[in-house]
Amino acid sequence: MTAKRLLATLCILLTTTSLCHAETEMADIMRSNGKIYVVVAVLATIFAGIFVYLLMLDRKITKLEKTNK
Repeated sequence: MTAKRLLATLCILLTTTSLCHAETEMADIMRSNGKIYVVVAVLATIFAGIFVYLLMLDRKITKLEKTNK
């Protein structure tokens, strides 16, 4: 059983190492073209939207909890 775990760990390690190298090359290309800033802006907008949505949802839930008491 330990040999299977060791083999699985090695496979995962090799896969993630090769993926990290590919992502670095892609980031370098996007950075050189100036498109990385567009990606960062889109991600920031998405996370800001999720954050605002969660805040509004929390306020609504708090309001409902107060009215139910």
